[in-house]
Amino acid sequence: MFTGIVEELGTIVGRDDLADAARLTIRGPRVTSDAGFGDSIAVNGVCLTVVEFDDQQFTVDVMAETLRRSSLDRLGPGSSVNLERAMRADGRFGGHIVQGHVDGTGTVVAITPSQNWTVVRIGVDPRLSRYLVEKGSITVDGVSLTVSAIGAGSEASGPGDIGAGSEASDGDWFEISLIPTTLQETNLGSASVGAVVNLEVDVLAKYVERLQATRAETTRTPKTSGATSGTAEVK
Repeated sequence: MFTGIVEELGTIVGRDDLADAARLTIRGPRVTSDAGFGDSIAVNGVCLTVVEFDDQQFTVDVMAETLRRSSLDRLGPGSSVNLERAMRADGRFGGHIVQGHVDGTGTVVAITPSQNWTVVRIGVDPRLSRYLVEKGSITVDGVSLTVSAIGAGSEASGPGDIGAGSEASDGDWFEISLIPTTLQETNLGSASVGAVVNLEVDVLAKYVERLQATRAETTRTPKTSGATSGTAEVK
């Protein structure tokens, strides 16, 4: 479990492509200061398991499903990544509930700087935008942020899974407002129009949707109970 408060801006120093996976080595002295084998570290919002480490860097295995669902497949040596260690039980809950389970990707479609903050507009697949509400929470490349505006376009993204290929530029969108600290301490400060970012929507919204769907299905399905005549009685 994470909170979306980035601890360190790391750098990918190695990548080995395997048949159905990739192995990434990432420099991040702060997050490796107390790392152990099997620990969880969020890399651009993706929860990954430490398989090797020293006091300067750590290595993770990224399976094909994760590469397909996230933007990690686009990264290589020299790429900057946001890093966060799993939350301690006695730690401060600074952001919101972040699982590190990326739901899909979005594409930066506009960046509007101002004197004290920068507004970033991100195109998003309609299958994810339905979970967004103004002033609600969203995780962008592992950063816990507040949705400042949302909008629906006339043209949705194409069919298929919500993965690195499902980018929406003329479809639904949302905006986030980034303060100078976020711009300086995360890789969102160097993002440009066209950049693909990992998105994780608020898990509470997904649970509510699932519960409502289950309740509706239960309401539509008649219950039966046995009757003395041997015929099922519809309640």
